[in-house]
Amino acid sequence: MFRIGEFSRLTQVSIRMLRYYDEVGILKPAEVDKWTGHRLYSVEQIPRLNKILYLRDSGLNISEIALALKTDDQSLLTQLDKKRLEIECAIQAEQEKLKKIELAKSELQGGKGEYHYNISVKSIPAYQVLSLRRVVPTYYSEGDLWNELSAFTSTRKMEITGNAFSIYHDTEFREQNVDIELCIPVKKAGQNTSLFCFRMTEPVPTMACTMVYGDFSNIKGGYLAFAEWLQKNSEYQMSNPMRQIVHRGPWNENNPEKYLIELQIPLEHT
Repeated sequence: MFRIGEFSRLTQVSIRMLRYYDEVGILKPAEVDKWTGHRLYSVEQIPRLNKILYLRDSGLNISEIALALKTDDQSLLTQLDKKRLEIECAIQAEQEKLKKIELAKSELQGGKGEYHYNISVKSIPAYQVLSLRRVVPTYYSEGDLWNELSAFTSTRKMEITGNAFSIYHDTEFREQNVDIELCIPVKKAGQNTSLFCFRMTEPVPTMACTMVYGDFSNIKGGYLAFAEWLQKNSEYQMSNPMRQIVHRGPWNENNPEKYLIELQIPLEHT
């Protein structure tokens, strides 16, 4: 048996933390000397302490650690996978915050910078498409939908006849629960499934379009250009749904500065 100071030195865990683990019930001493009240630990407790430490370092809180200690290894692996996903989502959220900080700095240092957004108006015909439509958590979830659609098309031989595009069916910007439809123009329809369907898109007689070059953060400048154009051309008003075509993006271009996105807003005469 080891007294708490000895056990602390052997395990490289402070006495304060050992006492805390005792108080919360996840690592009780093997014995407590009935005369002195000293906590006594055994060498057999070291693997349990090590387990507590790697769970703590994995981001689990005390209640999660207590639960994990009661489960089998497979359940623990599932819990760690869940925690890893939470951390990855948190990292992604922080990365987005950093991008917004850089965008804010760019705005303060000169607004739209060197980018120019030319608005053109054209007619968009109906397309026969393979469609995947779903309500997803946020706009950032669109990438997951593209992965699903890409995996589906890779297993089937179908002739693609044009650029894939996104349709945003919500009538307002939404922070959560976004209704997105992905469309790939195809030569002929196939068999529908529970997730994917073949359909004809609606033609759009009057569509305002602009090309956005560079990183996705430049899209904000594109919508600002739309706002300025609509204010000058008061005979038009916005309609729904908006579309977006990524001519060059993460799947076919490694350099974000060379991305090419086309924004499309349907118009109606006032």
